[in-house]
Amino acid sequence: MTTTAARGGRRVAGRVKAGHPRRPRETYALFLLPGVLAFTVVVVVPFLMNTGTSFTDWQGVGTPSWTGLANYRELWDDTEFWASFRHSLFMVLAMAAIPTAVGLVLAAALFDHIGKHFGSRVVAVLRACYYLPQVLPIAVAGIVWSWILAPDDGSLNALLEAVGLGSWQQDWLGDPDFALYSVMGVMVWVQLGFPLVVFMAGLQRVDPGLYEAAELDGAGWWRRFWHITLPQIRPEISVVLLWCTIAALKVFGAVYVLTKGGPGGATDVPSYFSFTTFFEKTQVGYGAAISTVLTVIILALALIGLRFQTRAEDAEEGVRA
Repeated sequence: MTTTAARGGRRVAGRVKAGHPRRPRETYALFLLPGVLAFTVVVVVPFLMNTGTSFTDWQGVGTPSWTGLANYRELWDDTEFWASFRHSLFMVLAMAAIPTAVGLVLAAALFDHIGKHFGSRVVAVLRACYYLPQVLPIAVAGIVWSWILAPDDGSLNALLEAVGLGSWQQDWLGDPDFALYSVMGVMVWVQLGFPLVVFMAGLQRVDPGLYEAAELDGAGWWRRFWHITLPQIRPEISVVLLWCTIAALKVFGAVYVLTKGGPGGATDVPSYFSFTTFFEKTQVGYGAAISTVLTVIILALALIGLRFQTRAEDAEEGVRA
């Protein structure tokens, strides 16, 4: 096949061989190579090394001794591990379920109500305020909240005293009955901005005519939210739930800064339990077994979530077709 091209006012003839495209599909894999190498070095190799260590008895020095599945059998009967795993389920509630539900309502209110009556600038300011905790380093947020929740001179107890509710004062982070719920409250505050921003971005693609038609038919805000907003941003809801659940299962920084797993293990979670087993108890093999189990659980949850999301998208495309 002959082609011509203009160059400097002249037509230059050239020949391109059929069946030999200028950009072979095989070259696309070269763009993936740096990411694949980085993922292998940073994630795959350490995970395999950690898994191998989990089958040994090792204190971090000397030669590891092979113990097979002994660490996993001990882990199965370890009440401290299962207690920490139950605490992580509370974290899923605080970091996934509650922020998703509250974020949905707030995003719909900002988009469908506040934006119409107060303008986009007010919406942008409120959205930024809600997202601010996501920008703060968790260490900074944890230190600030530890000041607020301090038992003697904390802002929360001082506020309760000022409004005549001094009997409600507590040692919020030092009482086993309140510590876990206090950490959960902090994590709701930290996590709320992420679902809100994602849902508001998803609402941008919803046809405004749907809301206008529903409003003309007399539908109130709640009915518009239930019958229009929720069905239209279902993919975003799935992504947020999956992402936040994984973040909750591997939460570490907030627990480390606020309570260090205490008091008496009341706020311990698997990631922090693995950390203390590694570096404080120097039971490296056992700590590796804890982190390996947690990684497998997170991977399984991610794969299941992606599978359900793919099926839902395929079903929706089938209905549209």
